[in-house]
Amino acid sequence: MEVVITDHPEQVMADIITGAVRGGATTLGLATGSSPLPTYRELIRRHREEGLSFAGVDAVLLDEYVGLPPTHPESYARFIRDNFTDHIDIGEVYSPDGMAPDSRIAADAYDALIGEVGPVDVQILGIGSNGHIGFNEPSSSLTSRTRIKTLTEKTRRDNARFFDDDLDQVPFHVITQGLGTICDARHLALVATGEGKAAAIAATVEGPLSASCPASILQWHPRATIVVDEAAASKLRDADYYRYVYTNKPENQAGH
Repeated sequence: MEVVITDHPEQVMADIITGAVRGGATTLGLATGSSPLPTYRELIRRHREEGLSFAGVDAVLLDEYVGLPPTHPESYARFIRDNFTDHIDIGEVYSPDGMAPDSRIAADAYDALIGEVGPVDVQILGIGSNGHIGFNEPSSSLTSRTRIKTLTEKTRRDNARFFDDDLDQVPFHVITQGLGTICDARHLALVATGEGKAAAIAATVEGPLSASCPASILQWHPRATIVVDEAAASKLRDADYYRYVYTNKPENQAGH
């Protein structure tokens, strides 16, 4: 695992994606929410101003709310198009079917689809304040596959800001890639900013591998990069060591 503490997380994340795309990546895993937005804006800038092309690259989303059509302003299918993929020359963009009559069947079908278009070359991740990635809430199986999940009250309250601060509008259920599905990706790149994520980042990096902090599964992955600003790194016990290693790592060394 590589921990990068930086004043410009979006630049480091965009460098990871740029390197993968220019190196022949064919499938990207995209996260929604506020954490990846600066990265997406930087990638759009590079596409427009520096000629970064995503031609020949497909994308898969981590999750989708159950009961929201893809045209809903807070559906993740709509979010990723409005904030990223409609602004670049990417190929197909796949997401779970939140309107399927049977969410369990839809989840199984989406997991199979990821296997067909993958493996994912780089999976972008955010993290919840309770340590969830995707919508794998605490107690999620560390080997779980794509499935329907019930959101915790904390996560629903955290997401209410996207629904006019009206908790009643926030769905109770989602279809999410499981931790096992996420870990099928070749490279996991997680970004977090702000003091509100500091405890979750500390548990992810320096706590035990535990279903109580789903993001801790990154410790188990052969190639994981965690990119944080100073505030999100503020509870890391070994922050100085991570800075030293990143500053002095060999050229072209991948994050391990």
